[in-house]
Amino acid sequence: MKRFFTVLPLALSLACSSALRADSLSDAIADDYDAHLAELFVYFHQNPELSFMEQKTAARLAAELRETGFEVTEGVGGTGLVAILENGPGPLVMMRADMDGLPVQEKSGLEYASTAKQIDPDGNEVFVMHACGHDVHITSLVGTARQMMARRDDWSGTLMLIGQPAEERISGAEAMMEDKLWERFGQPDMAMAFHVTSAIPTGKLSAAMGAQYSGGDTVEIIVHGIGAHGAAPHAGVDPVVLGSQIVLALQTVVSRTLPPRDAGVITVGAFHAGTKNNIISDRAVLKLTVRNDDPATRELLLDGIRRVAVNMGRVAGLPDDKLPEVIVSDESVPVTANDLAMTERLRDVWQTRFGSDVLWDKKRKSMGSEDFPFFTTEPYIPSTYFAVGGTPPEAFSAAAAGGEPVPSHHSPLFKITPEPAVTLGVEATVVGLMELMGK
Repeated sequence: MKRFFTVLPLALSLACSSALRADSLSDAIADDYDAHLAELFVYFHQNPELSFMEQKTAARLAAELRETGFEVTEGVGGTGLVAILENGPGPLVMMRADMDGLPVQEKSGLEYASTAKQIDPDGNEVFVMHACGHDVHITSLVGTARQMMARRDDWSGTLMLIGQPAEERISGAEAMMEDKLWERFGQPDMAMAFHVTSAIPTGKLSAAMGAQYSGGDTVEIIVHGIGAHGAAPHAGVDPVVLGSQIVLALQTVVSRTLPPRDAGVITVGAFHAGTKNNIISDRAVLKLTVRNDDPATRELLLDGIRRVAVNMGRVAGLPDDKLPEVIVSDESVPVTANDLAMTERLRDVWQTRFGSDVLWDKKRKSMGSEDFPFFTTEPYIPSTYFAVGGTPPEAFSAAAAGGEPVPSHHSPLFKITPEPAVTLGVEATVVGLMELMGK
């Protein structure tokens, strides 16, 4: 059944009327930041929660969106939520924000730094921090909801706002899809999301024509050996030596089999073997992350890992039943690939709105992944995932002059300058939604 929201709580009606009277969308967002969003950001920053444990975060986000006038369903895919505003005929457009924090002790020096702790899934008490900017995302989602409600006479269609859990574990989007997200709430015609980033200056947007973020696979290599005394290596096959040879040989998969202008990464992040200094163990385990920007590269890298691991086992003289095992985990994520037509359309409207130099089109220097494509890949939904700058330009200048480097995401020193990040995030989103849904 279609629902049309025409009655707002009095306080929100006044706020929306004030927003409509403002000289511009920028002014309205700035006023809302001062009056409401700044305090909300500090709340989210000081109360981060781990993946699939975002109870307080989801409850506050749901309350904010309900007060704005959206119909909110909680508990989708665990702690996820879906907020719907039906506003006449037109497309169903989704905007997503992720909610979870990280098990990191904040050392940013901010006066509102998080001191929160939680019991993690393994039963350990850990510090928790928004070390990846998700507090910016959910604050901006609320700001977007308030502006879209205030301007509902200027657009038509259905707006779906998603508060997603567990992006840091690359599993929250998939959990929401497994909870029949589209069957329950409708499959979007288009989808959007953004990530604040410390890697580009405040005031800038990034929206790639193609891969915004890379695909990723988690791979484990079990290296079998033949145990022996450390003083008698000839009596066994040392999995530490063999594992080390595999680590080094894996580097040639990228450097000698991947075309040099294609992007790919194979990183061995963990190497576990042995229990004592004078025992040659019979097993070693390598843990890898593998990154790609297209399906063909993914297959080339995974095939190369299998080829190197198995054949290095043969070089070591292992029998066929003891050759290394390569296990590709289900924890894989596709490339976050922007729809070309939709992204070109949004890039044009953003440049018209913010100026021709607003877009940061420099090449990515890393291959981070996102689980957003679980919403948009099967079935395919045209989507644009963009980035919003979170670090003042002067911080980059100081770093280039030999000063403190800009802290990366997931660092205990990570910090975002909230006002320009939140306000640009809201404005870019609203401008984009108005382009897609405007009358």
